[in-house]
Parts: sequence; C-alpha cells; structure tokens
Amino acid sequence: MTFIWLGDAPDLDPALVGGKARSINRMRALGMPVPPAFVLSTAFCAEVSANNGRLTDRIMQHMSDGIDRLQAETGRRLGCDTAPLFVSVRSGGAQSMPGMMDTVLNLGMNTDVERRVAEYSGSPDFAADTHRRFVEQFSRVVGTEATGVPWDDLILAAEAVFASWNSPRARSYRAHHDISHEGGTAVTVQAMVFGNYDENSGTGVLFSRNPLTGDPAPYGEWLPGGQGEDVVSGRFDALHLEELEKLLPEVHAQLMAASEALERHGRDAQDIEFTVENGRLWLLQTRAAKRSPQAAVRIAVTLAQEGIITRQEAVALATDAQIAAATAPHVDPVARRDATLVASGLPACPGVASGRVVSDCEAAEKLSDEGIPVILARPTTDPDDVAGMVVSEAIITEIGGATSHAAVVSRELGTPCIVGCGQGVLDSLIGKTVTVDGTNGEIFEGILPLADVHGKEHDAVVQLRDWATETPVAVAR
Repeated sequence: MTFIWLGDAPDLDPALVGGKARSINRMRALGMPVPPAFVLSTAFCAEVSANNGRLTDRIMQHMSDGIDRLQAETGRRLGCDTAPLFVSVRSGGAQSMPGMMDTVLNLGMNTDVERRVAEYSGSPDFAADTHRRFVEQFSRVVGTEATGVPWDDLILAAEAVFASWNSPRARSYRAHHDISHEGGTAVTVQAMVFGNYDENSGTGVLFSRNPLTGDPAPYGEWLPGGQGEDVVSGRFDALHLEELEKLLPEVHAQLMAASEALERHGRDAQDIEFTVENGRLWLLQTRAAKRSPQAAVRIAVTLAQEGIITRQEAVALATDAQIAAATAPHVDPVARRDATLVASGLPACPGVASGRVVSDCEAAEKLSDEGIPVILARPTTDPDDVAGMVVSEAIITEIGGATSHAAVVSRELGTPCIVGCGQGVLDSLIGKTVTVDGTNGEIFEGILPLADVHGKEHDAVVQLRDWATETPVAVAR
C-alpha cells in the first residue's frame, strides 16, 4: 500500500480512503474543479496506533512521495518562500461522522512565508489572517505549537488526524450510531484554496435540493471572506446563495451546473462544500445530503419522476421511520430553521405540542382546568406524577432514558415526551411557553406552527406506497 492520488480512478472504496477522499476522487475523475490531493489510506491508522501514535518511516516515505506529486501538480513547494505550497490535512472514515475528527488547514505557513504571501498577494491582511488561522487550529488539533518547519508540521498534523479516530468524542459518536470502531480514518492531504483571499472570495455550502422541505430548488449559504468550517460552525452570519449570484454570476452558474451533474452521478440529493478564490470556483466535497423526514419522502419521489432513480429505488430511499415521521404532526420546517432551541434530549414519544412549562403536577392540573395548555417539566417522574402527566400536552424530564417512567407512560398516553435533557437544564423554562417536538427531541421557544400533514409530504408518501406495490420498472436515464 502506498499513497493514493485522487482522480486517477473512476471510484475508490470508502473503507480504504474514507468518504471525503472518495468524493474528491469522484469529482476530479469527472473533470470538475477540485484542488489536487492524495490520501494515506485507513490501513495506515492501525499502524500508526501500534507505533505509539507516530508515523512509521514507511508512511513518512509515502507522505513524501505524495507531496512530491502535489508540488509537481501545483508548481509550488512546501516551505518555499518564493512559491509556497499550502495544504489541508483532513480526516475521513468510511462513514460520515460530522465534526467528530480533526482537520488542519493552511499548513505550510510560517513567518517567512507570511511575509512572501503579503508581497505577492498585495494583502498583508490576508497573509496575517491565514497565518493566524493556521497557528490557532494547529495548536487546538495537535496540542502543541507549530514548529515553523512545514514538513515537521505536516508529520505532526497527520499523526493528530490519525489519532482523532480514537478520540473520546469520536468513539462516543460511533457507539451512539452503532458504527464499528474498526477501520480507522484516512488522512487526505490537499492543496489549499483560499476563501479569505480578497473581495471576490468566500466559502459556502450548497444542497442540490432543500433538505428541510424537499423542494427541488437548490438551497445553501455563502460567506464572503470565509474559510474552512466558517459556514457550518454557525459562528458567522452567512448569506443566501442569491448574494453569490449577484456578486459572481458566472461562478454561481458554474456551481449550479456542477450541483446538477453531481446529483445525477450520485443518484441522490447532494451536500456540496465549495470555495471561491479570487473569482474562481473550487469544489471541496460532495456527499448524500442529510434531510428531514418530510424532505426525504419528497426528494425520493421527485428523483424518480425526473428519471434520476427508478421508482423501486425511490421506495428504498425513504425509510419506514421517515415515512412515519413525515405523515405525523410536525413543526413546519421553515419555522424550525428560524426558531430558538432552548433544550434538547432523547425523544421518548413522538408528536408536537405547545404550552406553558410547569414544574409540579398540582400546577399542571390547575392550569389545565382553566383551559391553559401545559408542559410538565420534572427532574424525572414516578407513579405519583401520573395525574399531572394525564392533563399535560407534553412531558419533559432532566434525567432518564427510553425505558424510564416518563417515557413508558407518555407512550401509553400518546403524549409527546423528551427525556434526559440534563440536570438543571429545565429550571430556566418554568413559566415560559415552549413547543416540544417529541419526534426529534427538541424544545423551542414560543409556539411554532405545524406543517399541513395533508400537504406535499402526504402526497409523496401516497405515491411511494403506490410504487411499492408495482412490479419493478426501469425509467429513462
């Protein structure tokens, strides 16, 4: 096993290279604008772990070979202060684990390189911002200060990314989502592009279809001057993609064309990360888009109607759980996007209800008698609380799990319930009006409107059920 150059093959095994590298490879193989990259496979992860977390000489040689090809491809050199190469060092398991493992951007920067970048870009601010981002992220991910020697920093960053596979948060995520701890992460090294370069630069995320509603129109955000995780972190106020269309219409048109092509190639709605550097579009990643249950059923139907997948594939694309959730009362997805989340926990009984939060059963009974909808919030419940539970629109608890008293009784009552919100979390909600979404385990401030359960999602479910009874047929490609 050696390093794998991305774009040389039509497809790669995600178990070998990780989902991120696989998507880069696919896009480059399709001739799309993607920065060049290579990957050290997941097979190396166990080797590094067995070597006390250090890269072996063999792996370092593969890294050196990969850097040599990256330098030849870009005409730049790592650590060179005349034509410096900058790279990102990214993790990537076979299955997506958003935010669980580590990434280092802008590697290749040091004081001398910053000075040179300020000269050739004409922007000391850009050079300083890029250096600052690198220093802060390197310190956070690697746990030590950058050495100032790019090759040494690269080795340390790769070791940190391999190690992130076994970080407590990654192991907890895999356990919760029933993902195997075997396999490991790959390390992808890719030439950097800079969304913070100038006024015609930025970063963004594009969904080929609306992941909240399932509407076929593309949906996404654009952050001028942004880089890396700036958009998805939520720390910055991103703009609608219409703003990119106004600023750089040709880039926007190119992005829309790429979105359509990637959706047809992937045979599913896509979540695409992109960067614009000095007016030039670069695609960084694409993957099947996460979506609400309501969007899931609509997307499955429209993909089949447009000939991207077969009807039988559409039936398989929407799960039974998504179909059930899509046809149950649920918060309007657009209202959910703008709502304030005040607490969350484990969903114990599905459904949605709004009301005033009370902390004891006597208050629940009194207000209910007055015609005021109530939400019963308790540290936990026991049989003495049933009288208050019966009159409540929803039940929320600070502790407890799926088999707790509150969960079992609420399911028997058919009352929306969320458990395990955290000790002390609910105290600040007493007396306030909230909306409890027992399907997703979320509590929102105020009264949120419900979506029409006989709307487009219902029609899509009916269509899927009709198709499920059909003999499999092919549709035009």
